[in-house]
Amino acid sequence: MLDLKHISKTFNPGTVNEKKALVDLSLHLDSGDFVTIVGSNGAGKSTLFNAIAGVFYVDSGSVELAGEDITFKPEYRRSREMGRLFQDPMKGTAPHMTIEENLSLAYLRTAKHQRAFFSRVTRQEREMFRYQLSLLDMGLEDRMKQPVGLLSGGQRQALTLLMATMVPPKLLLLDEHTAALDPATAQKVLSLTREIVAREGITCLMVTHNMHNALSLGNRTLMMAGGKIVLDIAGEEREGLTVEDLLSRFRAGTGRELDNDRILLSE
Repeated sequence: MLDLKHISKTFNPGTVNEKKALVDLSLHLDSGDFVTIVGSNGAGKSTLFNAIAGVFYVDSGSVELAGEDITFKPEYRRSREMGRLFQDPMKGTAPHMTIEENLSLAYLRTAKHQRAFFSRVTRQEREMFRYQLSLLDMGLEDRMKQPVGLLSGGQRQALTLLMATMVPPKLLLLDEHTAALDPATAQKVLSLTREIVAREGITCLMVTHNMHNALSLGNRTLMMAGGKIVLDIAGEEREGLTVEDLLSRFRAGTGRELDNDRILLSE
C-alpha cells in the first residue's frame, strides 16, 4: 500500500542551521496496517508525515502509494487520497462554516465525488451526514446547522476524523491527534479512531507520545530517532511487550536513553 524507498530530507543544507531530518529511510505498509510511531522531539516523525503528504518533496528516494509513484505529486492532489489529523483540534475544519458545510466540503473534494465545492447538498447526502455524525455519539447530528467554531476541542477533532474518513482514504495520517485533549476526551477520540479504522479497513500511521497507546493500538509499532526508524515491532514479537521492554529496545537500538519527559510520563 505505502512504500517509502530510501527517502532523505535535509533542511538548510550547507548552512550552520543544516538539519538532516530524514536519513535514507525505507518503510513498507501493507493494506490495512495500523502502525503507531513514537520518538523524541526532532526524531523526524512529523517530517515523515509531511514527506508522505507532499508538504515538500524529498531530496532523494521515492514515495509510492497503492502502486503509484507520488514522489513529485503535489500536496493538493495527494490530499484526495489521504486523510490527516493534527495535534491542534482547530486545524482541519472551517470554524465559521456549519457542521453540514464542513462535511459537504470534505465529501465533495474526494476523488470519487468531484463536484463543485459549493454544489447544493442533496437530501440523501444530508441524511448520510446525519447518520455518520450519530455514530460519534456526541449529539452532533442535531447541530448540523451550527458553526463548527461553537464545538469543543474534542468535538472538533471527532468531526475532523469523520471528515477524513467519511470516504475512506487510501492512507490516514494521525499526528498526535489526541495530545491536546483532556484524558477522557482523548480516550473517546482514540476509541472512535480504532472503531473507524477497523470498520473501514483503512491503512493508518499514527504518531503518539503515549507509549501504552503505541503498544495497544494497531498491529505494528515503530520508534524513530535521528530521522531513522530504529525499531520496527509487529506480530508475536509485539504481543505482551511492556513499556519498559520498548524503552530497553530503544536503548539497545540507539545506544542512548529515550529522554523525552512527555513520553516517559505519559499514562
